[in-house]
Amino acid sequence: MPTTPTLVYFRHGETDWNVEGRLQGQRDVPINAKGRGQAVHNGEVIADRFPDALDYDFVASPLWRSRETMQLARGAMGLDPGTYRTDDRLKELSFGEWEGFTYRDVEGQDPGVIADRNANKWTFCPPGGESYQMLLKRVEGWLATLEVPTVVVAHGGVGRVLRVHLLGLDPDATVIEDFPHDRVFLWRDGQGSWL
Repeated sequence: MPTTPTLVYFRHGETDWNVEGRLQGQRDVPINAKGRGQAVHNGEVIADRFPDALDYDFVASPLWRSRETMQLARGAMGLDPGTYRTDDRLKELSFGEWEGFTYRDVEGQDPGVIADRNANKWTFCPPGGESYQMLLKRVEGWLATLEVPTVVVAHGGVGRVLRVHLLGLDPDATVIEDFPHDRVFLWRDGQGSWL
């Protein structure tokens, strides 16, 4: 199995929908003021603590919240904000028909469905959406094409399945963990750590 190159990964900055507990999935929701600050902070952390990354390839999810985060972070690193690529395989987990709703909304429409999802988040698929297991297959397809060290801005779901894949973590435990907006995950030499 080929070795995954060094990855510097962080989640897009906070959005108002994150604050409201709305399921964003693949909806194109912008980051808020706090999220813009988180993007700048993550760029500063990378420049200060892992400056080698300034010479890496840069790729983001094509959703605006990730692209805006990437642009702000690159600016904070002293780099041209617009010089990066996007890849559709880095889009967030799709919540299908649930997107835009809160869990409370969904439960009100279909009592018991959230308990069903919580009982097996890894394989549960919302109507018209994806399971985390399906998301992992999409992200693994992207990882298989990775040849050079890369800085990535994407989503919480993508970050969780990356950690499952790279660190061999338990899928059911990992998908319920928080993936903060203001932390940078580093994968290097077969080891993962937070910057």
